[in-house]
Amino acid sequence: MNLYFKPLLLMLMLSACAGREAAVQPEEVLIQHGKLSLQITNNFHTRVSSTAEGASPLMEAALPSEYLITKKFRAQDFMLDERNDQEFTDEVGKGQRWTLKGSSKNGDSMIEKVMTVKAYDAFPDMLLMQVMYINRSSKTIQVNKWVNHHYKVLPHQDSTLFWSFQGGSTSARKDWIQPLKPGFSQENYMGLSSSDYGGGIPVTNLWRPDVGIAIGHAELQPKLISLPVDIDQDETTASISTEFEYGEPLQLGVGDTLKTIETFVMVHQGDYYNSLATYGNLLRAKGLDFVEPEEAAYESSWCAWGYMRDFTLEEIIGTLPKVKELGIKWVTIDDGFQQAEGDWQVNRQKFPKGDTQMKALVDKIHSYDMKAMLWWAPLAADPGSKLLQEHPDMKLLNADGSPQYITWWDAYYMSPAYKKTIQHTEEVVDLFMNQWGFDGLKMDGQHLNAVPPDYNPAHNLEHPEESVEKLPQFFAQIYENARDIKPNAVIQNCPCGTCMSVFNMPYMNQAVASDPLSSWQIRHKGKTYKALLGKTAYFGDHVELSDERSDFASSFGIGAVLGTKFTWPRENPTVTEDNLLTPEREIIWKKWFGLYHQKMLSKESYLGGLYDIGWELPETHVIQKGDTLHYAFYNQDWEGTVRLKGLQNDQQYRVRDYVKGIDLGVVTGPEAELPLAFKKNLLIEVYPEN
Repeated sequence: MNLYFKPLLLMLMLSACAGREAAVQPEEVLIQHGKLSLQITNNFHTRVSSTAEGASPLMEAALPSEYLITKKFRAQDFMLDERNDQEFTDEVGKGQRWTLKGSSKNGDSMIEKVMTVKAYDAFPDMLLMQVMYINRSSKTIQVNKWVNHHYKVLPHQDSTLFWSFQGGSTSARKDWIQPLKPGFSQENYMGLSSSDYGGGIPVTNLWRPDVGIAIGHAELQPKLISLPVDIDQDETTASISTEFEYGEPLQLGVGDTLKTIETFVMVHQGDYYNSLATYGNLLRAKGLDFVEPEEAAYESSWCAWGYMRDFTLEEIIGTLPKVKELGIKWVTIDDGFQQAEGDWQVNRQKFPKGDTQMKALVDKIHSYDMKAMLWWAPLAADPGSKLLQEHPDMKLLNADGSPQYITWWDAYYMSPAYKKTIQHTEEVVDLFMNQWGFDGLKMDGQHLNAVPPDYNPAHNLEHPEESVEKLPQFFAQIYENARDIKPNAVIQNCPCGTCMSVFNMPYMNQAVASDPLSSWQIRHKGKTYKALLGKTAYFGDHVELSDERSDFASSFGIGAVLGTKFTWPRENPTVTEDNLLTPEREIIWKKWFGLYHQKMLSKESYLGGLYDIGWELPETHVIQKGDTLHYAFYNQDWEGTVRLKGLQNDQQYRVRDYVKGIDLGVVTGPEAELPLAFKKNLLIEVYPEN
């Protein structure tokens, strides 16, 4: 890392002090770390750029990027008057820290700004930032919002200005990876953005063919920030930022200090994969431990949801022989077994013999040498449930005293930070795993991803946002309780249609595509999870949720666990979907499940940095198993040359379409070109010829 100052004479004087503490009055500061360059002007405006070969400017000029919005003015121009730098070591590792100070006067208001910038040796191309604002006025200042990393990013000169990763969750269940054009806007609020939806991965990434930029927050708990992305209809530059807006203006008293959370900026080349992997590694270094994959989480799955809520025991038991025949190892009993959300005892209309009959069902599944998983919607309790009738204090309350509604389940939220909710949850896990004997849990519902602040006075929280911050601990408790009962339990967290909260990820061992709306979502969600988590079991969800309800290739090519919810030998008459495993479909299902069990690519190394998912065509994913590379290409109608990246220099490779069993010839590394024609997808394996 290097540090530059202007004018040149001052730069030369300070270069002799590198590595030791210094305090000066710089006119301008330029911090370089890896390929990231951060220019800080004398009025505290900033400009980010990349020194990577071939990278064009990211921004035209330095602009206000870290500032306050108060009730009466915007504090964005601060006279830079002091700078201090020193080497340091903390739990993340060795690095260098810069502390920059300045002040801003607006009428009779005076605010001091202290910005700390950290660069870790282990994380080149990334800078972490935290800002303090001190009221040096003689009266209170009302603060509405703070903003970090407000950048205007220059576009690629094309009809598509940028490709983007945006980690927010929306009720529209939008794609996490999107091309951006004029008029685009998305808030990416990390709190509850609608009655059921919220949370996510607090990272925004925009990339062009030459360079990309990512911003986000680096805390280890959920924070109620937004990461908006906006492009005006008549503009081409994209506005991005990390910001926090106070529900009620913050009263910043005389001498008081406002401190932002720790945020970051990084630059990269290629698509978002490597930057998201870097973010995941930073969280690990700071102490957020993601669990190791469970071997059983890679096994294929059948779910009884094909029969939906009105399933019968006879339908489930009657399907088990066909599930066994396909080599599938997991059977999931889905929604409909319970009395109500919150009352998780068995529905006596379906299980007239009660717990004994549920345990007998689990034993029946085990008799086929298969494992049993149970669907569950924790934190949800129906208004008329026995649970809430006996314990109305368990409800999470909004600031106006109303309960927070979960629209999808027609239920109320329970507070994850309340002792009674925690005790109730422990009892439910014991019922499922110990008394009934299930081997895994499918935690389901978009409401799992985030909760609102809790204002229920009965919960005695230190502050309302404690419910938000303690949601991950709630899932940690479930994970630990389940694994104490069944040490090899598989725990899914399936927040339907949302971008799963990264802070909940350490407490599950099977990520899920979570009700994908398309095969494209199955693929890019898989790439996202594999970037953040590294080696992980990623379940592509039921194949019936993919394009044409049968796109096994999308899950297979991304290295996802295969799953299905077929019905057999007949449909449930109340179901409107077409889930019947007809003889024609059975041929397809047998082929793909057979290939899956043969190759088990879900357990192998995903090489997500080789291809740009946005700018390179056809869309390409690569999985390495030993010395063999498995390439998966996707395009509606492709005819042309594909590049085979990742091969060894001068090594000859045999190319084979392993789905159709067709030999495609021999190529030579390190990067071969291969003429191909296909529709929708093509999966090939490339292995050394000798």
